[in-house]
Amino acid sequence: MKIGVISADIASESRVALTPDAVKKLRKLGFEVVIQSGAGQAAYYADELYQAAGADIANSSAEVISQSQIITTVNDLPAAATDGLTSGQIVIGMLDPYRNTQLDTYAAKGATVFAMELLPRTLSRAQNMDVLSSQANLAGYKAVLLAANEYSRPFPMFMTSAGTVKPAKVVILGVGVAGLQAIATAKRLGAVVEASDLRPAAKEQVESLGGKWLDVPMSEDEAQKAKATGGYAWTPSEQYIKDQAAVVDKALSNADIVITTAQIPGRQAPRLVHGATLAKMKAGSVLIDMAAGTGGNVEGSVPNETITTDNGVRVVGAANIPSMLAAQSSDLYANNLVNFITTLITPAHDDAATTELALNIDMDDEIQGALAVTHDSQVRLAKR
Repeated sequence: MKIGVISADIASESRVALTPDAVKKLRKLGFEVVIQSGAGQAAYYADELYQAAGADIANSSAEVISQSQIITTVNDLPAAATDGLTSGQIVIGMLDPYRNTQLDTYAAKGATVFAMELLPRTLSRAQNMDVLSSQANLAGYKAVLLAANEYSRPFPMFMTSAGTVKPAKVVILGVGVAGLQAIATAKRLGAVVEASDLRPAAKEQVESLGGKWLDVPMSEDEAQKAKATGGYAWTPSEQYIKDQAAVVDKALSNADIVITTAQIPGRQAPRLVHGATLAKMKAGSVLIDMAAGTGGNVEGSVPNETITTDNGVRVVGAANIPSMLAAQSSDLYANNLVNFITTLITPAHDDAATTELALNIDMDDEIQGALAVTHDSQVRLAKR
């Protein structure tokens, strides 16, 4: 059974789906691997490294697809590549399923397609397959470094003969995996860090990392509702949303660095920073919008561009931060894929001397069923 690796076809993507180490793991499981020539080059994985790990090299994506039962990719397959798919093939990647326009094509081809973003993150056995966490962790770290590079002052406090340099004030909006790593990184660099999230339950995590929680007053009844759901299924009142906006607006007005991390798979990113708030921020302050690629948390941010507002605020549209750490993010992503692929196979014993791999596609499996967006010539993805 052969697994194929397709090269990314967009300039902004440097990651590769499988690394040489991942190839070695798959070879030990009994797979053969074929990789498109140059697929790992931007992540510093040369073809020679893949060959040393036991992979074959193909000249094109079409050649990879024609040879493979399982096809791995970072993002969606190029439209031209889907022409070569045949019934029964499997495609695995971060496919942006709710905005993907090729699902009908995959279904018509008879391919089973797994979108890794749909992994049920509450399952303990799924934790080592969680691509959102593995990539967001790195993105939160790198976002702080991007901010430090754009900012015209240092992060830590300095005591010098010429005077005291005050530490940078950093505000993190959104305290998921990326936000928590951003808090930790900014603190290590010596900044004073504040953070906010719609989930009041995130307060303890923020404070455990040395950050200050931007507290929003709430009624006792609302506090109980938020606590009962852990914050995730809690629908805040209009008054709470208004009060939180006022607290955040004040914090941003005094901030040197702001990093927004809020993204919802398959949906437009929520707007956290509006133009009126941007207009109150200090000249020279920096805002990193990690959701710029999905609509943006910041009004006016542009994916993959840095703009300067009329009042001197630099807004960085960071659309694909994990790609900036392509070697490491590819390594983690490849491990996620290997762990998922192991759920798709079961050893089939032909005789006492031979063991072959056999596919075990099971839509009743809690992981496979959740990730499958097409199977048996049908689109399985529920509408959102």
